[in-house]
Amino acid sequence: MERAILAKESKTGAKAQEQNTENIKRRLDMLDRRLDDIDSMVSAVIERVMSQPITINVACPNCGKNIDIALIGNKRLGA
Repeated sequence: MERAILAKESKTGAKAQEQNTENIKRRLDMLDRRLDDIDSMVSAVIERVMSQPITINVACPNCGKNIDIALIGNKRLGA
């Protein structure tokens, strides 16, 4: 009787571990897609900065003063 209970617990434990592994794989795939999306956005911004100036306006959290940050890049020909 004890062997049957232990075998049943072993099967349910293995099933729970398998579900946990599948959940981890699914979450890693989601993270991978998100990182790919972020990479695409950053690449697009970098291409824009390298081809023309871009200005970022940020408000200081302490004093509320607006700060302009200008980014200017140089594109290398043939790169």
